[in-house]
Amino acid sequence: MTLIERLKDEQKAAMKAKDKPRLGAIRLALAAIKQREVDEKITLSDDDVLAVLTKMVKQRRDSVAQYEAADRQDLADVELAEISVLEEFMPQPLSDDEIVALLDEAIAATGAASMQDMGKLMAELKPKVQGRADMGKISQLVKAKLG
Repeated sequence: MTLIERLKDEQKAAMKAKDKPRLGAIRLALAAIKQREVDEKITLSDDDVLAVLTKMVKQRRDSVAQYEAADRQDLADVELAEISVLEEFMPQPLSDDEIVALLDEAIAATGAASMQDMGKLMAELKPKVQGRADMGKISQLVKAKLG
């Protein structure tokens, strides 16, 4: 079952259960996916759908930080609920040990030795960690290893 099919099945289940917050988050995800398909005139693969979901989660985390800074916990709670729904459709996050192992493997594969090789290294890592780790955290680890 593809990720889009899973989202549509969960949308139907949320409708039947009358779970409005969950239904709203799933509809937002399906709308973002459909928008990208229409804009690019393509059918998205599971990896592309995962990229859309990852972007949505990142946007919501940024919103949560801004809402909490503005002392609007009510709005932050809505965003956190959406994050939890979206994360159900994403693969399990990588542990720190797994990230370090993938980083060491990528360094060996690319022969990266300095910060000038960071682009090659990130290009090697991105497909392996997409949706499973924060790219900002990965970038920091790469800088620490190469710097």
